[in-house]
Amino acid sequence: MAHYDLEEQEQIETLKTWWNMYGNLVTAVVASIAIAAVGWRGWSWYQGKQTAEASAVYAVLEQAAAVRDTAKVKAAAGELAEKFGRTSYAALGALQAARQSFDAGDNKTAIAQLSWAADNAKDELKDMARLRLAAIQLDEKAYDDALKNLDVAHAPAFDARFQELKGDVLAAQGKKSDARTAYKAALGKTEEKPGPARELLQQKLDSLGEAA
Repeated sequence: MAHYDLEEQEQIETLKTWWNMYGNLVTAVVASIAIAAVGWRGWSWYQGKQTAEASAVYAVLEQAAAVRDTAKVKAAAGELAEKFGRTSYAALGALQAARQSFDAGDNKTAIAQLSWAADNAKDELKDMARLRLAAIQLDEKAYDDALKNLDVAHAPAFDARFQELKGDVLAAQGKKSDARTAYKAALGKTEEKPGPARELLQQKLDSLGEAA
């Protein structure tokens, strides 16, 4: 029994020595992990709250859009951008508001809303914003700005649409050779089976005539 007590005492002394050497470090690591866990839970809660609130504002925007209340749509989109800019609802709101502004003949506001979405949206929403923005800029004859928005990295699924719109801008500038190249690239990205979109694209290419 005495031998057991001595062995136990030695283990205790060894543990004390180890703790004196590394105790502060262990405490700091444990505290850091605890703080990180609490922080992560807090951030997750905050994100969930932001998403829920943004969803409610976006619902108001959709209701206003359904009755073509442009002023209310614009206000809701502004609130989403200001308070919930990190959520996808803000980008969706900007796209919806831009459509309302464009239909109302307010291209200036539509461009501003789409520019915000192009700068702040993510993934496909960013690509959609750039395409719509470039289309309005084409109507406004702001060709260089339109090409700038089209000459950016985008998801492969949008390749055909980016190339076709680029061809439209180049054709409007009278750059037939470059437009022809863009249309051919767009055709190469579309499905080979006939369809309205492919037929229209082919018509655009044919309208440019043969290459010199």
